[in-house]
Amino acid sequence: MTTRQLHLNAFLMNTGHHEASWRLPESDPYAHVDLAHYVGLARIAERGTFDSLFLADGPQLWSNLAQRPAGALEPLTLLTALATATEHIGLIATASTSYNSPYNLARRFASLDIISGGRAGWNIVTTAGAEAARNFGLEHEPAHAERYARAAEFLDVALKLWDSWEDDAVVADKAAGVWGDDNRIHPPRHRGTYFSVAGALNVPRTPQGYPLLVQAGSSEDGKAFAARYAEAVFTAQQTLTDAQAFYRDLKARTRRAGRDPEQVKVLPGIVPVLGSTQAEARANEQILEDHIVYDHGVARLESLLQLEPGTLELDARLPADLPPESAVEGAKSRYTLVVELARRDRLTVRQLIGRLGGGRGHLTFAGTPEQVADQIGTWFTEGAADGFNIMPAVLPSGLEAFVEHVVPILRARGLLRTAYGPRQTLRERYGLPRPANQYVTPASSPAPALV
Repeated sequence: MTTRQLHLNAFLMNTGHHEASWRLPESDPYAHVDLAHYVGLARIAERGTFDSLFLADGPQLWSNLAQRPAGALEPLTLLTALATATEHIGLIATASTSYNSPYNLARRFASLDIISGGRAGWNIVTTAGAEAARNFGLEHEPAHAERYARAAEFLDVALKLWDSWEDDAVVADKAAGVWGDDNRIHPPRHRGTYFSVAGALNVPRTPQGYPLLVQAGSSEDGKAFAARYAEAVFTAQQTLTDAQAFYRDLKARTRRAGRDPEQVKVLPGIVPVLGSTQAEARANEQILEDHIVYDHGVARLESLLQLEPGTLELDARLPADLPPESAVEGAKSRYTLVVELARRDRLTVRQLIGRLGGGRGHLTFAGTPEQVADQIGTWFTEGAADGFNIMPAVLPSGLEAFVEHVVPILRARGLLRTAYGPRQTLRERYGLPRPANQYVTPASSPAPALV
């Protein structure tokens, strides 16, 4: 058995990742704002000894209200509640560098890390789309390259803020009447292109030093950013060959950036649809496809491809004259993935919408638990993944089925832990060291004890 083990992340999305999941008899169309629903999901994932759970987010109202449950609880707020309902599992929140300020966001993540005992992670996004831009007083979204330049400076400032307290800045000397040592506080005094931040953070340095840094963009700018900063990368590929190419490229970029490639974990998304037989799994997938409202899918696809409404025909293929990725300022990598999928498999618009309905471009796999475990194991052992972003088509049943039927197979094959060990931070679970404080020489003091 291999000593290398999978990193599994549970990607939670209201009633499930399939856009029609809310229409099933078992689904609660109000689950997206039900704390008990998310507590139940977190506990299922923890029972499956997942490394972490993840919440996506964006500062705009997604889709139209007719399509699927819309609106979402703010991730850091929700994860703080989940921190009190769980003990081991990591808590990864999406937050935008385009529509936040470094000081406030660094403070919120530091607070979650302290409250959770060192389990916080940040999925760093730059946020594409004009809708979000207009919510913050902008007429147009910033250019792709500008968003990533801002993100790099944002993260540099956040790192300075998380390091602005030395680990032993709190003296707590009651006899001397000295609570803390001002000499161990390091205000960033940052003045750059996008941000000016003078003072130290008003939250002490956290159990992890700073949260696990996660990134999800696969464009050229996104991969360059990941190579410089990311410790886990959420990605989307449809084939083993494409996943292997992405994996090799990102690891090589990380090495060229002067970092250890082993300390960057690549986690492709997979939407598992389970059945006791392959025919039953395909039937379960067909039930979901039969509930798709194709008018919604056409509108969403036209928006992604930057086409005028009414351009696409359901039973025709995509137009031959779509713009290249270089002309797209939005979600570049998702655009390319969708177009390549349609071209490679010669899909009609109707077929493409069906393929995208479950995972928006992530790999959807219908099969028995053994077949799903085989697929995961192959990608893991053949140089395509360090783990997976598990994206159940329907929640909670899809996550429950994965934990009950796939997890035991992965454990029996030595690919997944059978239980959590002693209390660990999320960073430790990913095999990462606690970062030294950049203001302290030599390396930072030991981490505060987990409580």
